[in-house]
Amino acid sequence: MPDQHIPDQADGGATVLEIGQQPEAWREVAATVGAHAGEFLAPVLQRDGLRIVLTGAGSSAFIGEIAAPALRRTLGHRVEAIATTDIVARPHDHLDRTTPTLLVSFGRSGNSPESLATTDLADALIEEVWHLVVTCDPDGALSRGHAGRSRSLVVQMPERTNDTGFAMTSSLTSMLLACLVLLGPTDAADAQALARAAQYVLDRKAQIRNLAISKKQRFVYLGSGPLQGLARESALKLLELTAGEVVTYFDSPLGFRHGPKSVLDADTLVVVFASTDPHTRRYDLDIIAEIRAQLGADALTVLSTTAIPESHGPAIVIPGLDGLDDSMVALPYLVFAQCLALFASLEYGKTPDNPFPSGEVSRVVKGVTIYPMHN
Repeated sequence: MPDQHIPDQADGGATVLEIGQQPEAWREVAATVGAHAGEFLAPVLQRDGLRIVLTGAGSSAFIGEIAAPALRRTLGHRVEAIATTDIVARPHDHLDRTTPTLLVSFGRSGNSPESLATTDLADALIEEVWHLVVTCDPDGALSRGHAGRSRSLVVQMPERTNDTGFAMTSSLTSMLLACLVLLGPTDAADAQALARAAQYVLDRKAQIRNLAISKKQRFVYLGSGPLQGLARESALKLLELTAGEVVTYFDSPLGFRHGPKSVLDADTLVVVFASTDPHTRRYDLDIIAEIRAQLGADALTVLSTTAIPESHGPAIVIPGLDGLDDSMVALPYLVFAQCLALFASLEYGKTPDNPFPSGEVSRVVKGVTIYPMHN
């Protein structure tokens, strides 16, 4: 029987457990998240001209980048991912007074200063606004600020997903899955397939750890569409857990050629998240062949849901995801990225639960002053 967990590490702490619990956490999310949500969401989603804004700070913002393309296709509405940090800094650029808006706010704790400020700005600037709050902490400011409001729905993630480690892992993926279940194409059968796929990744921890043992100095993550949001989160996760000791970069396979490809050298590992879309996948295969020809087979790791041509080298193929959208396959791909970041953190002698022991970077951002807005 395959090992069900990432190996215990004395200094891996809660991060190890929180990465490893994701298959079961996702099953719990899929089974519970839809309760009573339809009564709130159904009439809102029928509103003509509705705009949906997916928002959060840091990793929570990347949930929106991953989910937005699938929601646009599923709902037929205008769906945009805009970080709270952008909205707070320039609210009039991002909030439209006369457009009915569903603001979907993601927050592990809901205590980031920009989180509540963004919902307050939306209330002040938009004539007709509803709030869907997806959070892991029932006692957080975002949850408490919207509890009991007629135009707000607070959806709580399972208690176990309120990660105590420094980096968001199960909190991030659970909120992403919840979004796709509540608003997108994901159903219970899809969630089960995704949970099995995540376990498949976890069972290949030795293969992932071997990538970290090489102690590369540069990591590049490439993906298109929803998978570019995934690439962005993957780069941040590795940067966080190694306390900035490695250079990380993200891009799309096509965009990478336009200058950023300059980052490649003999001490670089490139990870390509292959798309499930046949058209998009052709561009993924092109960059895979190009980088392997330039740096060699060991410089590149490919994640895919189906086999790639033998001429393009090996790939980590995650089975059981046929027919699923890139926004969904991003979930097991994220587990891979989290495992790689965890093992790289350990290889670089960091403590994953607290890679910044002197407090240069904190788990929940502090010290942000929210300034009053003047019309």
